[in-house]
Amino acid sequence: MYKLYQIDAFTNALFGGNPAAVVPLETWLPDRAMQLLARENNLAETAFFVPLEQPDTFHLRWFTPKTEVQLCGHATLAAAFVIFNCLKINRSERLSFQSLSDWLHVQRAGDWLTLDFPADRLTPAELPGEAHAAFQLAPREVFLGREDYLLVFDSESDVLSLDPDFRALTRIPARGFIATAPGTESDFVSRCFFPAFGIDEDPVTGSAHTTLTPYWAGKLGKNSLSAIQCSERQGYLRCTLQEERVLISGQAVLYLEGYFQV
Repeated sequence: MYKLYQIDAFTNALFGGNPAAVVPLETWLPDRAMQLLARENNLAETAFFVPLEQPDTFHLRWFTPKTEVQLCGHATLAAAFVIFNCLKINRSERLSFQSLSDWLHVQRAGDWLTLDFPADRLTPAELPGEAHAAFQLAPREVFLGREDYLLVFDSESDVLSLDPDFRALTRIPARGFIATAPGTESDFVSRCFFPAFGIDEDPVTGSAHTTLTPYWAGKLGKNSLSAIQCSERQGYLRCTLQEERVLISGQAVLYLEGYFQV
C-alpha cells in the first residue's frame, strides 16, 4: 500500500488552481509503474519523491498521463505542501529537490510557498504555419524558450478568446504554447496549452512562469510581478526575477488523502 495525496496548487480554495497527485516513496517504483499510475490518476501531473540522505532533500520526478517531464511547478508546490503540512518530516522551512532540471528549492513563509527555479532564456522566433492556423488570432510577438513557444498578444481579452485547434498543435515539435498579455487585475495573464503531452490546457503552470517572468520583467521594467493564469480554474502567482533564477510564490490546499496498491 502506498500513500497518495491530491493537492490544488496555486490557489487558497478547493477546486481552484491546478490539481496534482503526490506520491511519497521510500524507494523508486519501476518507471513503467509510475507512468501507469500517472495515467490512472489522469491529472496534468503526478509527482513522486524519494528522500535523500541530507535532511530536507529529496529526489523528485513528474509524470503526465503520457510521459515524464523535465520541470513542473505546480506539482513541485504540491509535493512541498505534502512534506510541510501532511507528512511534517521537514526540519527547516526550506526544501531542496534534485530533479531533471537540476536542484530546485521551496521556501515556506506562512501559508505561501516559494519555488526557486532557473529562469528561461528567450529567443525571437517565427510561429510555424500550422500553429498560426491553430490559434487563428496572430500574436504580436513570438519567442522560443527552453521547451515552449511564448505568444504575446495585445490584451487579456485576446488571450481569453483563444480556442486553439489542439490536434494541429500536437504536430509541432515543442512541449507547448504559452499565450500571454498585460492583465487588467495583475501585471500579466497567461494560458498554457500542452496537447502533445496529453494536456490540452493546463490550469496553472508554474514552469511557464520561468518563461513569462523574464519577459514581463524586461517589458514592464520591474522584477516583482503579479500573475493570473486565466484558465477556468484560475491560478494566482507572485513572481520575482533574481538574476538567473525566478521565484514563484503560491498557496495550496489538500483535496484528497488515500492509499493505492500496485
